[in-house]
Amino acid sequence: MLARGILVGLFCGLGMLAAQEKPMTTVVAGPPSAGIAPAWITAAQHKLETELVAKYGEGQGERIRRGLTQVAEFWRSEDGEQAALESFVLANFAGDQAALDTVFSRFEKLLERAEGHLYEIGREFRTQADLDLGPMLPLDETFAGFDPGAHVIDDMFRNKLAFVVLLNFPLTTLEQRLNEGRHWTRRQWAEARLAQRFSKRVPAEVNQAIAQAQAEGDHYISEYNIWMYHVVGESTADKSQLRLFPKNMRLLSHWNLRDEIKADYDVPQNGLARQRTVQQVMERIVMQTIPQAAINNPQLDWNPWTNQVKPAAEKDSDFVPSAAKAATLPKDLNVREPDTRYAILQKTYFAACKMDPYSPTAPTHIARRFDENREIPEERVRKMLVDVITSPLVPQIAALIEKRLARPLEPFDIWYSGFRPKSQYSEAQLDDIVRQRYPTAEAYRSDIPNLLVKLGFAPERARYVAENIIVDPARGSGHALGTGMRDAKVHLRTRIEKSGMNYKGFNIAVHEMGHNVEQTFSMKDVDHWLLSGVPNTAFTEALAFVFQARDLELLGLHSPSPADEAMRTLNDFWGTYEIAGVALVDMAAWHWMYDHPNATPAELREAVIQIAKQTWNQYYAPVFKKRDVVLLGVYSHMIDYFLYLPDYPIGHLIAFQIEEQMKKAGKIGPEFERMASFGSVAPDLWMMHATGKPVGPESLLAATERALKEVNSAVPK
Repeated sequence: MLARGILVGLFCGLGMLAAQEKPMTTVVAGPPSAGIAPAWITAAQHKLETELVAKYGEGQGERIRRGLTQVAEFWRSEDGEQAALESFVLANFAGDQAALDTVFSRFEKLLERAEGHLYEIGREFRTQADLDLGPMLPLDETFAGFDPGAHVIDDMFRNKLAFVVLLNFPLTTLEQRLNEGRHWTRRQWAEARLAQRFSKRVPAEVNQAIAQAQAEGDHYISEYNIWMYHVVGESTADKSQLRLFPKNMRLLSHWNLRDEIKADYDVPQNGLARQRTVQQVMERIVMQTIPQAAINNPQLDWNPWTNQVKPAAEKDSDFVPSAAKAATLPKDLNVREPDTRYAILQKTYFAACKMDPYSPTAPTHIARRFDENREIPEERVRKMLVDVITSPLVPQIAALIEKRLARPLEPFDIWYSGFRPKSQYSEAQLDDIVRQRYPTAEAYRSDIPNLLVKLGFAPERARYVAENIIVDPARGSGHALGTGMRDAKVHLRTRIEKSGMNYKGFNIAVHEMGHNVEQTFSMKDVDHWLLSGVPNTAFTEALAFVFQARDLELLGLHSPSPADEAMRTLNDFWGTYEIAGVALVDMAAWHWMYDHPNATPAELREAVIQIAKQTWNQYYAPVFKKRDVVLLGVYSHMIDYFLYLPDYPIGHLIAFQIEEQMKKAGKIGPEFERMASFGSVAPDLWMMHATGKPVGPESLLAATERALKEVNSAVPK
């Protein structure tokens, strides 16, 4: 999981590409802030246009008119009277190429330093919240919610630096970037990205409110552990209470709970009972019937079937809930969590909505996530997801899974992991192998060069990347934290227990390492800092998936055969099928919140439950033969990640296209570097450079059909 940017309001630009020289068309975007332009602004525009054209010639006329229009759209009375505007424009319009080059290079250099150092400050402020360094104090939560960059854009409008950019560089629409962008040069793309950073005039207090909502959500999710030894189940034989899970197993919702379901396919005794129990836990979390006292508390036993909580009959951990948590526990241990999950979700919605009045071209958070952050329209994303989950391949693969399991599908089989290459090692044995190899974060960091060489990177490039990665023990499941400047290092965070890293932690670490490698190449090796990064989060998720899929190979426990590759394709498809439904629930939940802005957390809870059920009933019940399942609503990303989940299925589709290209090339390392160093370009342009095809599900669907035929032909009749 890639961490969201620390500084939500800071430099909201993306990145782009070009091939051939072609002028960019002028765009008039409409009023870009909630303020009102002065009455004299139009007359001032005409006067300035006449003066500037007379000075620089009609050859600069289009640039002059565009720049004046953009400045006028953002200028407010508090920025100065007409004389101040005229003086500013005459002093700051770059009337020839040499002057424009100077303005461009100055902004690129100085914005890199500003963004880079603000990222470092934000990372330091979040240290106690992000890392497993002991209990958090109230002040730690305040530091985590503080956005040191919240005032930057606001200040740059006040001191007129933003207006220098708007006067000289073009604002563009999504349609332009998608349709005309293939003809732009890299410099033109960089100019467009520079202007995008100032396409909204958002007050600092809005950015700070968003950062605070993110921090509160992060803290809630990072502490949402279930101590599984104290989750008592029911045996199918005598209904007596049964401890199904080992001591000291602390699972974070949802990541570790989901991964436990996957791991339990390899547990011969009680594996199925474990999976059913974890599903029951998940459903309690989604429906908020989980007892509040049972969350992150090994001092109590909880039966999720009867929903009864009692003092723990056995002790397995010295962990004691914080004094703050203990003080909030109800006297009745069976009282449910009071809709906190949905109150947190609603807070993210309220915070995101504060930006709506300042974003007329993308007037909702939904529009901003798809049109600006992803640069893939929502309807196109929806169609890609539905194309996967309604594919005729789904029931065929479901039938194959049933045959392999020798039982009918159950809802938790949406996380079926049996197509993954198997080693001769159990989950417990894998835990032991990983703990011995990586007892500390430093042990993993030291081994990064070796891991990258195994992935096909040249030794010197592996060392180059490893030198730029710092590994930290995460409080939550883990994340990758990039940087804003080329001479800073990226951070890899993964959960490391006192006994060392376990297999789940290693799997996450490998995923986050993929993010870190991308972050290194796309920052340090891209030609323009303004084009650093990748088109959107789905692309860095895709590149991270490439690493994560090879975790067993990196441990030296598996070497894939052609049959394994076919099985991996089925695994990729089934994983995309699962997460596509989760993304649809996330999307629908945000639409519901916008349609019901005055709802209570309880009403939001019921709405999300119904959305999860409806999505399941429409797309999954025909396959699983069970209706009204709520599992699609369990992902923690939905609560604190501001409509993040669609990035995962898009990332799976992109990952598969990337994998296909890497197979053709023969090595992961050089292709990974070639792709990542192309920078933050429009999605289809990046993908055309990487693979020769635009983003879409076609490659995955075609390969899955071939893989299914191969696997079925190998099964004895």
